Amino acid sequence: MRYITPLKTAEGLGSAHTGTFQHWALTVSACALVLLTPAFLLVVGSAIGLPQEGVIAYFGRPYPALVTALFIIVGMIHFMKGTRVMIDDYFQHTARKVAIIFSVIFGWAVIATAVYALVKMAFVTLVI
Repeated sequence: MRYITPLKTAEGLGSAHTGTFQHWALTVSACALVLLTPAFLLVVGSAIGLPQEGVIAYFGRPYPALVTALFIIVGMIHFMKGTRVMIDDYFQHTARKVAIIFSVIFGWAVIATAVYALVKMAFVTLVI
């Protein structure tokens, strides 16, 4: 006798009810990164060799700043979700909580720093 209802089979949720959501979230962010990575590499590649003023002016423009910000944000959210899965698999109790907190703080700190730098470059470009 099966104890799994047809609804449970159709939803595909495991015992924790979050594994499928985590898998799909990582898959969607990975697909977004597949599209963003070449654009980011072209943007950064175009800035190589420019003097400091040129880099500030280049990233002060909307397209390079937007591509860079999207790449950093999506990449770090993907990092946080991926490390959460890894931490859940290999850490236990207090070490798990500390590792998750550190991972989330690190990810949001990188996002905040990158966005702050891009906004600051945009405002410097407006002033000049």
